[in-house]
Amino acid sequence: MKLLSATLDRVKPSPTIAVTTRAAELRAQGRDVIGLGAGEPDFDTPDHIKAAGIAAINAGKTKYTAVDGIPELKQAICDKFRRDNNLDYVPAQVSVGSGGKQVIYNAFMATLNPGDEVIIPAPYWVSYPDMVKLGGGDPVFVAGTLDRGYKITADQLESAITPRTKWFLFNSPSNPTGAGYNWSELKALTDVLLRHPHVWVLTDDMYEHLAFDDYQFCTPAQVEPQLYDRTLTMNGVSKAYAMTGWRIGYAAGPLQLIAAMRKVQSQSTSNPCTISQWAAVAALNGTHDFIAPNNAMFIRRRDLVVDALNACPGIVCPRPEGAFYVYPSIADCIGKTSAGGTLIDSDEAFATALLDESDVAVVFGAAFGLSPHFRISYATSDAALTEACARIRTFCDGLR
Repeated sequence: MKLLSATLDRVKPSPTIAVTTRAAELRAQGRDVIGLGAGEPDFDTPDHIKAAGIAAINAGKTKYTAVDGIPELKQAICDKFRRDNNLDYVPAQVSVGSGGKQVIYNAFMATLNPGDEVIIPAPYWVSYPDMVKLGGGDPVFVAGTLDRGYKITADQLESAITPRTKWFLFNSPSNPTGAGYNWSELKALTDVLLRHPHVWVLTDDMYEHLAFDDYQFCTPAQVEPQLYDRTLTMNGVSKAYAMTGWRIGYAAGPLQLIAAMRKVQSQSTSNPCTISQWAAVAALNGTHDFIAPNNAMFIRRRDLVVDALNACPGIVCPRPEGAFYVYPSIADCIGKTSAGGTLIDSDEAFATALLDESDVAVVFGAAFGLSPHFRISYATSDAALTEACARIRTFCDGLR
């Protein structure tokens, strides 16, 4: 009898975690590796949020809670959706999980059957396809290429929909590209979805507050209220509030779907960390004054990286609208050989050689479903970014 489930044959470990792990291993060997793989703000969690977590501990709020969130947090989430997105939900329509990843996983586990299709714009967050596969579904990819700003069109979405389509999974601003859909671009997509009432919408809004320059964030059910009854709007406190390790994600949607997701969570993790839930209440209800200065730092870092990469031979790097990633093309590097003798026949070969020869860790584009590219997270210090970009420039100068 085989020990491991056949389901595991359909999925692979997270490439972003693999890159971060490899960088840590090389540092332990004494190498001066600059890691640009992890999608994690380098800012500390704001003091009032930390204080709320400490106060919860001191008040003895350390016991089990309701499976999918305390009432106070669910109300804070309802208030957030009304305040920020003009979306009205009641607490019974809200699910809180241990991070946004669990919320998406719960939705797929609760709804997917073998043969169901989930449309995913590419480039995509590395975990999306594998969560679909774990739920028994089939991911269907639609490419948003560099010439379209890494965004898909209404015609592409229309062509991808079949009678088997269960979900359209949407992420803006995007991981890995930072591309953000404006109101008119998103309205074109929602118009398509209105013509296909069997398709549900799962929107990953985790980078909502990391919107730069003149870009204005919007979300599908806000743009097209007629989609409200078949949209799951997911968000969390990880990115904007620098709370990645607190592990709180949440979503709101139709009662039947939320109840099914609650059932899945009741037989997996049960409630998210109680202390983290109280901290999240403070995050959502408290001051947001820290977001603007944090974003100003992200914009400065973005511009530093974009300008430096565009000065590298063979690299083309667009300027993203949000999040804290860039996704440059290395099409003109393919087919060349590095100074260390590596043939650059793919973006994975580029990333591997860059790490081995220049001690810079990035994530190769094939992991996100669109090559030849790589992803950099610029959520780190100016000094580290400046040095990393200098090393990338030297590496590219050495390609022949």
